[in-house]
Amino acid sequence: MTAETEINRPQLVDGMGRTIVNLRISVTDRCNFRCTYCMPADNVEFMDRVKLLTFEELTRIATIVSKLGINRLRLTGGEPLMRKDLPSLIRMLAAVEGIDDIAMTTNAFFLKEHAQSLKDAGLKRLNVSLDALDSEKFKHVNRRDCLQQVLDGLQEASRVGFKSIKINAVAMRNFSESEILSLIDMGRSDGFEVRFIEFMPLDSDQAWERDKVLFGHEIVDLIKEKHELIPIDNSLDIGPASEYRFADGKGKIGIITAVSNPFCDHCNRIRMTADGKLRTCLFSTDETDLKQLVRSGASDEDIAEALKQAVLIKEPGHKINLESFERPTRAMHAIGG
Repeated sequence: MTAETEINRPQLVDGMGRTIVNLRISVTDRCNFRCTYCMPADNVEFMDRVKLLTFEELTRIATIVSKLGINRLRLTGGEPLMRKDLPSLIRMLAAVEGIDDIAMTTNAFFLKEHAQSLKDAGLKRLNVSLDALDSEKFKHVNRRDCLQQVLDGLQEASRVGFKSIKINAVAMRNFSESEILSLIDMGRSDGFEVRFIEFMPLDSDQAWERDKVLFGHEIVDLIKEKHELIPIDNSLDIGPASEYRFADGKGKIGIITAVSNPFCDHCNRIRMTADGKLRTCLFSTDETDLKQLVRSGASDEDIAEALKQAVLIKEPGHKINLESFERPTRAMHAIGG
């Protein structure tokens, strides 16, 4: 893309003046884990496969949003690698003019097998959900005994040449305190950026309570007992994490304070569920049915207009800290991480 083309691209701007450049695309609600902060232990009802957007439909929507100024895509789930032939979709998306970056969030269980094909297809970055390095704690939170498979997947992703691999760890009180420094040590040793995310009310069991959240400032204080941290200025302007460099030069970390200090003022993203519902906030209570438009013969212009109208009334913030907060009817795995 030329500089002139970039300057002339339209922008997708919401009613708060925030420019939307990032679309998160859930490719499936299915997952092989049953994380306590996301899914029930059993009896999970997944979407019928015919309800999922096809690769061609996903690519059409990516093409439409790219013309509206969105240039970054992230594939999510559920576990995205449970969607058959995912590298084919990545190749299709990578060929869309205007899409500069494709990333994926994964639990890494299948990553050892697929890392090379994902990179070859055009995937640029990986975020791996990993909350604990203690095998018993891992099994407790994920309800699966497979820590080594996850670690093997991480190492294979590094081996095949992914330059950006981030570890996402949900921070929960009376659980995460003993894991934080171990995760940081691994990240500094292996070249992964570790990001700690405050536990949010998105669990299927609706067991979330504010008292269960390990807050960002507490995480920073704990890390400072061992490491000197240097804040990175303006990191919230380009992403959801407050970032810090280690004073000894060995890497950096991120803290996502979604509960205690939300980054809503800087939010530049929207997301789409696996069944084609556009959500302008992770905690949206309303959705725009893009799949219905796609499958009813709507033109690209009609779909673009629906996107613009939805973004125009994007929520100012998620209201977690207000009495008027409403939990979304979908759990995290059905929204898209």
